[in-house]
Amino acid sequence: MYSEIDANKRKSWIILSLFIVVVAFLSWLASEYFFGQPSLTFVVVAIAMVYALISYFNASKMAVAMHGAREVDAQSAPRLYRIVENLTITDGLPMPKVYIIDDPAMNAFATGRDPEHAIVAATSGILDVLDDSELEGVMAHELGHVKNYDIRVSMLAFALVSVIAILSDIMLRSFLWGGGRRDREGGNGLVVILGLVVAILAPISAKLLQLAISRQREYLADASGALTTRYPEGLASALEKISAHGSSLKKQNTSTAHLFFANPLKASNLTKWFSTHPPVKDRIAKLREMGDKL
Repeated sequence: MYSEIDANKRKSWIILSLFIVVVAFLSWLASEYFFGQPSLTFVVVAIAMVYALISYFNASKMAVAMHGAREVDAQSAPRLYRIVENLTITDGLPMPKVYIIDDPAMNAFATGRDPEHAIVAATSGILDVLDDSELEGVMAHELGHVKNYDIRVSMLAFALVSVIAILSDIMLRSFLWGGGRRDREGGNGLVVILGLVVAILAPISAKLLQLAISRQREYLADASGALTTRYPEGLASALEKISAHGSSLKKQNTSTAHLFFANPLKASNLTKWFSTHPPVKDRIAKLREMGDKL
């Protein structure tokens, strides 16, 4: 189990490194096309990183606001708060802020940039349906994201995807309508063709990289949650109930889908191909395999 956790961490950081490469390459293309000065790549990268940092530090507040979550405490939501508090003590983590989303769907999420600034949330639907051991498994999974710094990786991935999308959109519009220095000087057509191809493919590739990170991190959080509770069956049982009951939220947003315990978007052929979550059957099988080894 520990080797699986280590392998997932390595894969996630390798994938995240590819994001940086894509941003740098787009920045080089933009510098070459607009200014004819590849040396300005560093300036474009710096501007892109500043925007990414702004997105990074504000993403958790945006996620909470997007889904209308309300903060709760030990008095207003004693059952959820007690379970989260006990798990943080077990994991040696600071107590995160706890939120409830008023939604009949069964789901939960964790966000924040580090354990000291973490947020965990659960829907009212998941609180109504799951028993204590199942809810404990779900919240242990979410705190696994906090403990493994998945929340930081997810926020960075979200910020970088946004940067890539903006750079690609600016470049695509410029290539289609003109306006770059290369256009004005009748410059290198190869740069224009290469830029046009990259501007189209980059956001798609970035989204696929984000999905790959999210899927690896879901398996990692399942393993971490099972280690915390020492009862993988609780989490496996919760996944079965969620699969049967449904996890699609009333307020849906593709930009925050990767944060959730289960896919919060309505099922379709497109969402299956671009799902931020691994198949539920695979997660259950892995958890029960872990249970046999504990």
